[in-house]
Amino acid sequence: MAIKPLINVLYVDDEENNLRSFKASFRRHFSIFTALSAAEARLILERNDIHVLISDQRMPGTLGTELFEEVVKIYPDQIRILLTGFADMEAIKDAINKGQIYHYLQKPWNDEELKETIENAHKIYQLKKEQKELNEKLLLNNEQLEFMLRQKLLS
Repeated sequence: MAIKPLINVLYVDDEENNLRSFKASFRRHFSIFTALSAAEARLILERNDIHVLISDQRMPGTLGTELFEEVVKIYPDQIRILLTGFADMEAIKDAINKGQIYHYLQKPWNDEELKETIENAHKIYQLKKEQKELNEKLLLNNEQLEFMLRQKLLS
């Protein structure tokens, strides 16, 4: 039986009850990290390989979309999900355009829907990672072929 890879999920929300509920709902399915603020999230991101980043939109200090916009530059392959209790179209637009979110869900979340969304997000993460590795191999092979061709031309 193949071992299912752990999916590292970071959920950022300024409401501690939401973090506890999230962890209780998904700890059996994923490796869960939680943060009460964008600053705390940045520290976790620096120290861990997070595959899926989920953030609430409305938090004191830094909005979820602002966090996404910042981290997409550092972790472009990471998949981002906006989870919020407010239907703020401007926030959704910013999340899509600036933070390159994968999905938007409203609170309160449906456990099964969110679980499926995280699993699908991780599949996309894995595909991005595989594509990157294949591109690197292709570049290396092209360089080796060019070297061999130059060697042949010099002979």
